[in-house]
Amino acid sequence: MRKILVIGAGRSSSSLITYLLDKSSTESLHVTVADVSLETAQRKVNNHPNAIAIALDIFNEKERVEAVQAADIVVSMLPARFHIEVAKDCVKYKKHMVTASYVSKAMEALDQQAKDNGLVFMNEIGVDPGIDHMSAMQVIDRIRDNGGKMILFESFTGGLVAPQSDTNLWNYKFTWNPRNVVVAGQGGAAKFIQEGTYKYIPYNRLFRRTEFLRIEGHGSFEAYANRDSLKYRSVYGLDDILTLYRGTMRRIGFSRAWNMFVQLGMTDDSYILEGSEHMSYRDFVNAFLPYSPTDSVELKLRHYLKIDQDDIIWGKLIELDLFNANKKVGLKDATPAQMLQKILEASWTLDPNDKDMIVMYHKFGYEVNGEKRQIDANMVVLGDDQTYTAMAKTVGLPVAIATLQILNKKITTPGVQIPISKEVYTPILKELEEYGIIFKEQKVPYLGYNPNNVGG
Repeated sequence: MRKILVIGAGRSSSSLITYLLDKSSTESLHVTVADVSLETAQRKVNNHPNAIAIALDIFNEKERVEAVQAADIVVSMLPARFHIEVAKDCVKYKKHMVTASYVSKAMEALDQQAKDNGLVFMNEIGVDPGIDHMSAMQVIDRIRDNGGKMILFESFTGGLVAPQSDTNLWNYKFTWNPRNVVVAGQGGAAKFIQEGTYKYIPYNRLFRRTEFLRIEGHGSFEAYANRDSLKYRSVYGLDDILTLYRGTMRRIGFSRAWNMFVQLGMTDDSYILEGSEHMSYRDFVNAFLPYSPTDSVELKLRHYLKIDQDDIIWGKLIELDLFNANKKVGLKDATPAQMLQKILEASWTLDPNDKDMIVMYHKFGYEVNGEKRQIDANMVVLGDDQTYTAMAKTVGLPVAIATLQILNKKITTPGVQIPISKEVYTPILKELEEYGIIFKEQKVPYLGYNPNNVGG
């Protein structure tokens, strides 16, 4: 039996673990699922004969090393900052490793050691990053192989609520890490290139500079720019491209409403609010508004943000119960972002019958024989339930497939890498289609730069 260690049995691990267990008999696999909560790991294993669940504290070096040593390949589904200790163990004990997280500088530093030991360290093999890389490179490579030159690439991904689910005025609920949603876009201006000109959007303007998209059969969406669209330019071989833009998708109207929190300062994570443990929702809002001996919190906020009482944005604030003086946030020594997250989680947590949805959309502009052409491609995946969510499927399945491909020596190129080579993306994208993760491509007239869209 070939031994796979999966560290982390959280939500995104459901489809990953199920895939490996389903393949365990035919592929001679023994799967160890390790989590800080033994009960969580046991639920995922569900008494399967080819698997065991163990409790593992990754900060306990002895436990961690023993688990890594016993495996042939290690899958880390831990928070990104914890991968590196596992990765160092994998180098030391010569084990392949797979993660869905961005390649950190610390991980990148292990590249030569991984190569020297013939180890595949596959990263960024989830949905975004992951499926976005693979689906993009498949089309980009095809265009190049047919003599085309890339002149435009735009890519957008969103984790949303499925249309048939109970929704709210925001048309949004948390389907992944809420903290990442609250602090999205911070840490510097968003940067991209549009028609050969570098563009920058500071954080305070990020949610007012949006691009609008439509996916047939699924309606309209908006997208705000990711922080650094240029980081994959050389990785994708697009150093000379005229337009490169990556963004995050939401339903129409979300960004304008979210911008209220940005303008108030509620998404700031850099300082502690004094007496936060005593604050009600209303106190929290009032903390960001000017003092007035006569005006109510509601009136001050409407004046400050210039919101009319019949504006849908006002309805969105009311829906969050933001002006409730009796409801406590209940966080001690909390930053504004932490307080906001706690308030939003009370309203934006998926209900038991809700389903999530992953949407991805690419635009490829290219020139061949002097003619400009465009391909649009989109992927829409719906969750089955609260266990096999769209997020769990689109993150976990690529990780699982890559793990088996490495074990089966179908992916052999060593080193710290992301899934941008044909060796990696061809078999994985093909197998993902069996699970309903399919890109629909359409040739459309080349539109190029649209001055009505972002970056004008």
